[in-house]
Parts: sequence; structure tokens; C-alpha cells
Amino acid sequence: MSRTTIPAAGLAGQDSVAWKINQEVVLLLGWGRAILLQLAHPLVATAISEHSLFLNQPHGRLRRLHHTLEAMLALTFGTPAEVDRAARGINAIHDRVNGTLRAPAGPFPCGHYYSAHDPELLRWVHATLLETFPLVYELYVGPLTAAEKDRYCAEASGLEPLLGLPHGYLPRSTDELRASMATTYASGAIVVGETARRLAREIVNPPLPPFLGPLVWLGALPTVGLLPPAIREAYGFPWGPRREAVLRRTAALTRRLLPLVPLMARYWAPARRGRARAVRPPG
Repeated sequence: MSRTTIPAAGLAGQDSVAWKINQEVVLLLGWGRAILLQLAHPLVATAISEHSLFLNQPHGRLRRLHHTLEAMLALTFGTPAEVDRAARGINAIHDRVNGTLRAPAGPFPCGHYYSAHDPELLRWVHATLLETFPLVYELYVGPLTAAEKDRYCAEASGLEPLLGLPHGYLPRSTDELRASMATTYASGAIVVGETARRLAREIVNPPLPPFLGPLVWLGALPTVGLLPPAIREAYGFPWGPRREAVLRRTAALTRRLLPLVPLMARYWAPARRGRARAVRPPG
């Protein structure tokens, strides 16, 4: 997409639901959940395993999260030039992510070709984020109306031309999102395999010093607890009333304390810059 085709206010603008939701740093608590859903697609799991820094370099998980987060914030809050640059960076990475399966993976046979430009994979990854972020927002920040959730989907569909997807391919409402994900589940494409489990263990139990164990345990609660039960069971993660209760209590405490957090800590820097830019007088 040419930079001149991106609206002056960016993909959404300061009055959008995307700005309202994506500005919250607390949404980080939902990244693990979205990634585990993505990995439940065997082709996504293979692509990350074979082409990502995730496991192959020290701090690979943090680097991947940083790059992904940086791109999302640029796409949401960036100027037209920043949106264009972020989209080109994503597509350049996707250019390099392709190959063939070395062994069967779920319903896909050995030798099956995969590509990060595959529209179905892009739609699945998009859907996991589109489902996860409002879920996490409502748990840790506050309620959203049905209309806001629909607008969030519609606003995010502006990514279609940036990613080379045909018009109308991404869901534009909550109902369309649910239908899209249900179709993917029903297709049999979502199968948690050993590659996904191996990557998931690194997400849920990262190799950190033992004294950080309680924080790791707490951080894993939304990652595991917010998964669809069938996906959580397929990964083999334990869950029960005690974990559920701790998740809900810590979320309630967060909702009470969040209004007291300074905006410098509560909102991402690109979001603060975007809002400052939006209210700046012209000239």
C-alpha cells in the first residue's frame, strides 16, 4: 500500500476503540494467550519454530515480543509514515518465512508448503489478537459495549490492504469474528502438536531465576486460564478452582488500582505521543 493511501490520522484515530484498548500496558497479560492460540495451528507453530528467534537466540522470546509489540503500536498509533514503515517491515519478515513440513503436523502431510503470507494463517493470527485484547481489557480494565467490540473489529480490518489481503477477508464485527474462528476450528486445522507444546512451555515457564517463581506463576494465570478449555487441555496445562479464583481476584484488584497508576506507566509511549499529536494545533 502506498503511504499516501493511509489516512492522515493513521488507521484508526484518537476517537477509535483501537486507541482506547491498545493504549493499555496491562494488555501485555494477554499476549501469551494469543500466542498459544496461534501456535495451536501447526503451520504457525512450524513457522515460528523454524524461522523465529524465539528459541534460537538468548532472550529470543523477549525480542520477538518487542518486535511484535512495536509493530502493533505503530500500526495503531503511528503517523501514515510510521504505519507504512511498520507494514513494510511485517511483510519483509513474512517474505522470509516459508518452507515445507519435514513431518506431518496435524492434518497437514509431510512436504506441505507453508508461507507467512498465507491469507488463512494471517486471518487466524489476526483473529487470536482480535479476540484476546477485548477479553483482557474487560478483565483488567473495564467493560466494553457490544458496539465498541464491533467497532474494534471493523477498525482492525483496515490492515487488509497493508498485508495484501482481499477486501472483506478480515472480520468486521464480533459475530463475524466468532464465525471465522468457528470455521477454522471446524476445519480440523487447529491441532496442538508437540512443536506447539514445546514452544508453549517456554512461554508459560520461561527460564528465570527461582526467586521469580511466584511472579511467573501469577503471570501464567491469564495465559492459561483465558484459553478455550479444549485448547488448554490439549496443551496439558493444569487448571482448577484455585487458579480460577486467583485469576479473578488479581484481575479485580488490578481494575481497582489501575485508575491510580500514572499515565506514564499505564499507557504505551506511542499512544501518549499519538494523543499529543492529535491535539496539537496545526502549523
